Amino acid sequence: MRLARIDTPDGPRPVVADGDVWAVVTDLFAQPLVRTGETHPVEGTRLLAPVEPRIVLGMAHNGAPGDREIPRQAFMKSARTVVGPGDPIEVDASLGTINGEGELVLVVGRRSRHLDDEQAAAHVLGWTIGNDVTNTEQDDEKATQVKNGDGYTPLGPWIETELPQALDLAMTMYRNGQQVAAARTSQLAWNPYEVFSYLTRYMTLDAGDVILTGSPATFFPIVAGDQCRCELEGIGSLDNPVVAAR
Repeated sequence: MRLARIDTPDGPRPVVADGDVWAVVTDLFAQPLVRTGETHPVEGTRLLAPVEPRIVLGMAHNGAPGDREIPRQAFMKSARTVVGPGDPIEVDASLGTINGEGELVLVVGRRSRHLDDEQAAAHVLGWTIGNDVTNTEQDDEKATQVKNGDGYTPLGPWIETELPQALDLAMTMYRNGQQVAAARTSQLAWNPYEVFSYLTRYMTLDAGDVILTGSPATFFPIVAGDQCRCELEGIGSLDNPVVAAR
């Protein structure tokens, strides 16, 4: 099932894909989904970030199997960094090299605390694509200055709730139409369920919160004027322009 948020003349709407239309629902997290009867065509409708998280988490040191030997470390990003497909990533060239990082994103489906790895799977609403934009030349062990620029967390284009191969998906990154990186989610040191359960040891996560699960060599430098595309097998592609910070 494909879930999304769309822009309409009457404001944002949560929707589920139904053939060539988006069917509006009362709540993306309701089980079962309740349709309102309102529909919008898929063609020509602008997609928004598929969720509005209160908490955005990322997993550091999770790019290769050998990272399991490093103590696990997570970081938080401001929810204000979240943007949707087609929205700009704003970069300040004075900060040095800035990277895009294509990642598989786990969307939490319900309140979650003290989960084990098996329980974690039942608390996942679904999966989307994220671009964890990062300033690479600053000394910032808390990842506050390097991860929180405007537009630094594009999410989208939608949520796929049924993705049985999530632990081994092809990931391909493009800049201005040219491939710049490729990997698989199976290269992550800690798989997404292990990351999720680990984080619930320290905090409560709830419906709509998101976890950027890690970058297995899917990073690439970006500058104003670039166009980023992050593709993940089974989900689709997330496209965002890069512009100079205002």
